Amino acid sequence: MAKKLHDTPNLDQLESGPWPSFVTGLKELAKERDYVVDLLGQLETSYQTRKGYWKGGTVGVFGYGGGVIPRFTELKDESGQAKFKDCTEFHTLRVMPPPGMHYDTGTLRQFCDIWEKHGSGLIAFHGQSGDIMFQGAKTENVQKAFDEINEMGFDLGGAGPAVRTAMSCVGAARCEQSCYNEGQVHRAVINTFLDDIHRPSLPYKFKFKFSGCPNDCMNSVQRADMAVIGTWRDNMQTDDELAKKWFAKHGLDELVNDVVSMCPTRAIRLKNSADVKAGDKISSVAVNDTQSLEINNGDCVRCMHCINVMTGALAPGNDKGATILVGGKSHLKIGGLLGTVIVPFMKLESEEDIEELVTLAQDTIDFFAENALEHERTGEMIERIGLVNFLEGIGREVDANMVATPRTNPYVRTDGWEDEVAKINAKKQAA
Repeated sequence: MAKKLHDTPNLDQLESGPWPSFVTGLKELAKERDYVVDLLGQLETSYQTRKGYWKGGTVGVFGYGGGVIPRFTELKDESGQAKFKDCTEFHTLRVMPPPGMHYDTGTLRQFCDIWEKHGSGLIAFHGQSGDIMFQGAKTENVQKAFDEINEMGFDLGGAGPAVRTAMSCVGAARCEQSCYNEGQVHRAVINTFLDDIHRPSLPYKFKFKFSGCPNDCMNSVQRADMAVIGTWRDNMQTDDELAKKWFAKHGLDELVNDVVSMCPTRAIRLKNSADVKAGDKISSVAVNDTQSLEINNGDCVRCMHCINVMTGALAPGNDKGATILVGGKSHLKIGGLLGTVIVPFMKLESEEDIEELVTLAQDTIDFFAENALEHERTGEMIERIGLVNFLEGIGREVDANMVATPRTNPYVRTDGWEDEVAKINAKKQAA
């Protein structure tokens, strides 16, 4: 039986709203753990003083340089002793989830049993890093908990100036918009960089994120140093039968207001079926017996809005792959950055395709390790040295798709580009 709870008026207020509260969960754990009783006491003090009292340190497991976030209390009483003696340490283990975050209930129950045995019982699925966050353990229990988690087949994730734990969406397993095998690609990349995850040796953190389609459910374009986002390069697929069913349910107003008028590049138009033009970049779908949507795929920017609204009636094309972007991260010293396109389209079907992506990732991390300043993310490095120097460093050609906003930049001239492309292709063939 745990000791009596401390008075926590500020924390109690967090239980008063309509949503579930982590405070309620901690109080439940505190019924059998003095450790969590004193954790609540320190947390209440932080709410009163508006100050955090955890400091870092050095805690790890054998053979690893990262993956454990050390936390030691700085909150002392008048005699200089820890004010909450049963919670002087609150270390966190970061554990890599499976690609796509697939679990069975047996695995989840085993995680809970291990952490109730060796830690506080508090687990976060998942943190911003993508890791499973096993929060709250004493130094003596860190190795014990890891050994049991490792026996399950799970490994520690990244922490510190290292390759961090990657994230991938559920993708092809459950999503019909998927454009490549996210789990396979995720695993291939991470297996390559396990040493860079476990033994921090970079100027700063480096994150991979894998999204199966341009919906980008992993928010990779904003958050990843290297984002792999599924896309397609042929015409959008259409299904007249499903389109007519959708139209019969939603009607003309919703079609015009929620699909046609919402297209950012006006690539979709509602026309009489007889007036729809035929062409290499034109596809169409009939919404009733007389009207069709005409889609100019040359103007489509893969925003996914029409596909999300009319799922099934409209779908990604058949020639699928991924766009590779580098340098995204919010809240940098120079402001937020979205990822910059490095490879406009890459097939990710065969082992050779995936090996090409792994090679690109290796070249990027090697360049980052040699050229970034301490505590500088990839996007900041590219802003400092220039995109052209970065591309030269990783052995990539400049491409028109790398221009930040080509549709709104009046100084980007495209005349002569086709002649230049023909010359480049001729040189490649001659070589």
